[in-house]
Amino acid sequence: MGVDQCHRRWLWRCFLLFIGILTVSTTITASDTHNKREHLVSRIAFGSCSNQSAPQPIWDAVLDFNPQIFILLGDNIYGDNKRPFKIFGRERTIGPWKNVPRFLPASEQEMEAKYQKAKSNPGYARVKESAEVIGTWDDHDYGLNDAGKEFHGKRTNQKLLLDFLDEPEDSPRKQAGVYTSYTYGPMGKDVKVVLLDTRYHRDPIGSDGTILGNSQWSWLESELNGPPTALTVIGSSIQVISNLSAAVQPMFSMESWGRFPKERDRLFKLIADSKRGGVLFISGDVHFGEITRYDCATDYPLFDITSSGLTQSVEEVLPHFLHSLVRFVAWLTPSTMRVRGPNCKYTSCVYGQPNFGTIEIDWDSHPVSVKFDVRDKNGVAVTGVNIPLLELHPSNSETRDGVKGDNQRHCTLEVSLPWIKRYRLAIFFYFTIGMLVLALIGLVYASVSIFRLGGCKRKHE
Repeated sequence: MGVDQCHRRWLWRCFLLFIGILTVSTTITASDTHNKREHLVSRIAFGSCSNQSAPQPIWDAVLDFNPQIFILLGDNIYGDNKRPFKIFGRERTIGPWKNVPRFLPASEQEMEAKYQKAKSNPGYARVKESAEVIGTWDDHDYGLNDAGKEFHGKRTNQKLLLDFLDEPEDSPRKQAGVYTSYTYGPMGKDVKVVLLDTRYHRDPIGSDGTILGNSQWSWLESELNGPPTALTVIGSSIQVISNLSAAVQPMFSMESWGRFPKERDRLFKLIADSKRGGVLFISGDVHFGEITRYDCATDYPLFDITSSGLTQSVEEVLPHFLHSLVRFVAWLTPSTMRVRGPNCKYTSCVYGQPNFGTIEIDWDSHPVSVKFDVRDKNGVAVTGVNIPLLELHPSNSETRDGVKGDNQRHCTLEVSLPWIKRYRLAIFFYFTIGMLVLALIGLVYASVSIFRLGGCKRKHE
């Protein structure tokens, strides 16, 4: 009797142990489903700044590229409302006389309707059918232009974004912030995509505080120190490497990691300390496309491919006859990080019309190559880089010693430029305004002189 009782007790413990192992296994599998995909990935597309109310013909070009993954980098809708530009009146939105903010948060119902409009766009729907769509947010789908952690609607709008992305109910993205990661492909040919949240925890611009917040920094450190992958793509809604605000102020001001220098240094140091190879950035936000690189953060160059926007771009909002002026300004603006070369459509290597970004990995070439481009609405590359994947890994640093001089061009930050070069756009702008004012004064003076001379002649006659 005692022996049978012990036997039954032993069987019962084994059953409980089996149930426990099965439960843990199921939980781990469910968690990994969000992060791990076994299929080989060789074609990735990405973009940002898509106004749900604007025409979106660019999706046809995205479909022609045939990506396996499409990454939304923010401003996936323009959810906030804005007042018109007004200099006079009760509500003045621009200039030193501004008395009301131009941008206003939308209600939850308005945001939901805008997401639904974006989701039902036929072009986007076709891309979603043929590729896995993942993404993060920026300010306009976060809920308010240039907003950070102080924005009161962030929890509600996080749920709306995740619903738009068809995030499963058991998604780990229920934390405070929409940061996440995915890993695709077999070992040795694997691609890790890390999507950051540059809004939920961000301190005010100019504070040189935090962008990511403590919890996201801890998570990112764990991700970068995890198992190595052949390629690691870090998606940031704002530019990581370029800091054009340093060169275009006081005329323009753009958000970027460069506006938070301590955070950017911390990010570069984290990548260097992790010894992780194959890291590159993708970004959006600025309404133009470019490729930048920084060679003095790690043992290999860090690239940032900026694609912005799918519908919103600097040239689209201006009359056609001003497009050449925009391109001249882009050429004149100093950028120490921008990649320039024969692959660019324009001399500045900036593209100010609707665009999307692409990453192509040729796993069958020897050595493996990676190609990243910014493409126009017809799918034609307007700027791009094609390099061996080995050049993005520390083990190849000895090979690059021979071109160290070339790399030095991408080591001086914009903020370190001599002032006359750093502010040459502003100098040119104010000089031009000054010359126009002098010309106007001269024209008025000449007109008055001619009028007086004519009057004197008539009086004399």
